[in-house]
Amino acid sequence: MKRLQDAIKERILVLDGAMGSLIQEYHLTDEDYLLSSPGLSLQAANDTDLLCLTRPDVITDIHERYLKAGADIITTNTFNAQAISQADYHAESLVADINRAGARLARQAADRYSTPERPRFVAGSVGPTNKACSMSPDVADPARRDLTYDQLLDAYSVQMEALMEGGVDALLIETIFDTLNAKAAIAAALGVMERTGRELPVMLSVTIADAAGRTLSGQTLEAFLASVSSFPVFSVGLNCSFGAKQMLPYLRRLAAMAPCYVSAYPNAGLPNALGLYDETPQSMAPQIAQIVDEGLVNIIGGCCGTTPDFIALYPPIVEGRPPRRPAAASVAPSLLLSGLDLFTPLPQEPGQEPLLNTIGERCNVAGSRKFLRLINEHKYDEALEIARKQVNDGARVIDINMDDALLDAQREMVHFVNLIAAEPDIARVPMMIDSSKWDVITAALKCAQGKCIVNSISLKEGEAVFLQRAREAKRLGAAIVVMLFDEEGQATTYQRRIDIAARAYRLLTTQADFPPQDIIFDPNVLAVATGMEEHNAYAADFIEATRWIRQNLPGCHVSGGISNLSFAFRGNNYLREAMHAVFLHHACRAGLDFAIVNPATKVTYDAIPDDLRQLIEDVILNTRPDAADRLIEASPQPPPKEGESKAAPVSPSLGGGKGEALQGGGTGEALQQALITGNPAGLEALIAEALKVYPRAVDIIEGPLMDAMNEVGQRFGRGEMFLPQVVKTARTMKQAVGILQPYIEQQADSGGTTKKKKVLLATVKGDVHDIGKNIVGVVMACNGYEVIDMGVMVPAQQIVDKAISEHVDMIGLSGLITPSLEEMVNVAKAMEKAGLSIPIMIGGATTSQLHVALKIAPVYGGPVVWTKDASQNPLVAQQLMADADQVHRQLDREYEDLRQQYNQKEQQKMASIEEARRQRLNLFDSKE
Repeated sequence: MKRLQDAIKERILVLDGAMGSLIQEYHLTDEDYLLSSPGLSLQAANDTDLLCLTRPDVITDIHERYLKAGADIITTNTFNAQAISQADYHAESLVADINRAGARLARQAADRYSTPERPRFVAGSVGPTNKACSMSPDVADPARRDLTYDQLLDAYSVQMEALMEGGVDALLIETIFDTLNAKAAIAAALGVMERTGRELPVMLSVTIADAAGRTLSGQTLEAFLASVSSFPVFSVGLNCSFGAKQMLPYLRRLAAMAPCYVSAYPNAGLPNALGLYDETPQSMAPQIAQIVDEGLVNIIGGCCGTTPDFIALYPPIVEGRPPRRPAAASVAPSLLLSGLDLFTPLPQEPGQEPLLNTIGERCNVAGSRKFLRLINEHKYDEALEIARKQVNDGARVIDINMDDALLDAQREMVHFVNLIAAEPDIARVPMMIDSSKWDVITAALKCAQGKCIVNSISLKEGEAVFLQRAREAKRLGAAIVVMLFDEEGQATTYQRRIDIAARAYRLLTTQADFPPQDIIFDPNVLAVATGMEEHNAYAADFIEATRWIRQNLPGCHVSGGISNLSFAFRGNNYLREAMHAVFLHHACRAGLDFAIVNPATKVTYDAIPDDLRQLIEDVILNTRPDAADRLIEASPQPPPKEGESKAAPVSPSLGGGKGEALQGGGTGEALQQALITGNPAGLEALIAEALKVYPRAVDIIEGPLMDAMNEVGQRFGRGEMFLPQVVKTARTMKQAVGILQPYIEQQADSGGTTKKKKVLLATVKGDVHDIGKNIVGVVMACNGYEVIDMGVMVPAQQIVDKAISEHVDMIGLSGLITPSLEEMVNVAKAMEKAGLSIPIMIGGATTSQLHVALKIAPVYGGPVVWTKDASQNPLVAQQLMADADQVHRQLDREYEDLRQQYNQKEQQKMASIEEARRQRLNLFDSKE
């Protein structure tokens, strides 16, 4: 490699011309392709690679003719010598032999012509195969593929290992028409080099399919360069398709951007009506001279139609001409992404409002009910329209997530990515492949010819897994999002954020050799104004962590999923969008340059009324302790649309509507009102009055107080109350229970029971999210339960052992990512195996009642209840503690109904899909 590196820095190197054009001059017959050996008889006319075995004299003669003409680099006769192309000739078993022989023939010839002053080099020719990884062979089925990345990777690996055994100096992946094929070839080359411990230059040469300068698979040259920018490429160039004159403008574009050496070996002009080439050596030489004179290349040669007579004229043209300097010598590396078109981050202009690279969030089954329904019903055309709208609305990247417990995430992800490839107006932008399952991410990357973003990797499973995934993402040609988690959990403070970011950056750049510009940190956008004091600084700490990352970790970028920020105010979309706009204004100024958002949002920072903007900024920047309360009191509603009257404001305390029914003169109603408003004033007097009415103190808790909490839960579910209000009511509930506790204990001494019920909470193994679980813990504690919080990443057996040793009354399992759902099933199985029947409460963003009915309840003998949000847990717990058997029987009936409905829908869906397929085939048959 060093000899080639030295030579290309000193002069422009000359590559040989066409192998196939010269083979035709030998007028070979079928017998020349006949191979006879013990146990094998093969005849494959026109399999020119086979000539390395059957007519090595012809191949050697061609190599020597090009060397005599002055070629510095000759290419092996192995263009189609991999199993996929050789399958057409039933010669797959000969692949290794062909490549070894082809490399040795070229090596021997090159060595005969080499001198110390002028060594000659051998490039192992690796063609594109006759199939495409990123395109369907069937217009009626755009998701179909005849060739997979893994099949191609295996085929190329066999070919390249044999070429290296034969003694090539470089691997030339040429005539690239599908970038995904090329990415598989590069990965194969890197894998073989890693296994053999030998490093060779990897050379690329792409072919343009049309006057627009795109490949056959639709990429621009710039997008192609972005797609391969993660790889250690020695040279990139153009060959085939065009003559030198037609290739020139595209070569200028390539040379202006390529950070490596550049090659060009055009055809002898464009083929005429008879398929012949009209250019002569004398007519083409001036065109080659122009390419050289403009300083566009480091390697010049010929493709179809060129012969040694062409190549012989090139050494005088390049003599004494300075070789091109790679663009990397003068241009700082920057993040490059691609779909069919090139993506580069929007520029940040001094003194101007920073520009945000928006990532469309709607193709996410976890975040869009509509998208989930369409995928579930296999209505892919409508799902594609969601992606198309995001691009049309300005999304520069689209996030795709198929993580749902009832979906085959890998199958759906691969299918959808393949469908996008057939939609140029969507495929023009890069994709963010978003999944908590690593095999889903890698499967998707193996379908995308562009350079994608992986969302995400983190340190939660330790450094070894982190580095292994980073290296695999790089091998698959992707940038990465690094979530700021580690083995201890999610970073929620400024210091934890910057500590984890610094550690991850160091590991990636020093141990994984990961390009800094391909690292995008996500410092965790978390909900603010939840009513919990420890959450108040989340947004401000994110902004400051962003500023620190951009200033101290050179080259990297920062992103975030913005919708999490305003979760506490769900139900008021205007307020949520206003909060997002304010947050983005400040975060972008600190260095945030990517964000997962709805690109169609209409609320902008400047359009927010000044008084509301100030209230929101107090929350976002955490400038005063009462900021959340002040924003809740304002409870801003969306401005009325033109022609509409302004809606009556919703009471920030009661949430409107049903709250009126609770107002009255009764003691119970007054207590309920105090709880729902979260107003502890006068609580002792109200409880004193209630003690005169209710026979036992505990009846007050189980009666009006729990009824009020139930009402709070229902209002929160309808979006009529905000999360901080729920937390505030929970704290008022705790005060009420505290006032009643002495009376309960006094009555217990007279024969009652006051033992606190124990609830064990745990985020299951594989998941480090605990914000939601912590809110549940606060709400449950405020409702008089003893909470045992086991933390995050808790294995099933540890949960079982703790439940037994602590004699808990209930278990709450939390999880945010889809693998958590599978682990919850494991916990239920472990509890069943241990002979437990303790009630289980299931919660978390990806959980659902249907998943519980289908997956968890059937494997456990005790009751399993799905809780939609934290406000429901006390009510569910009360029902379970009152009569778990009755709850269990009711749940069994509900779950059986859900299972039957699900099975019926699945049968109908499959019948509908089959009918649609039949109609599509009939349509194409009629057109034929």
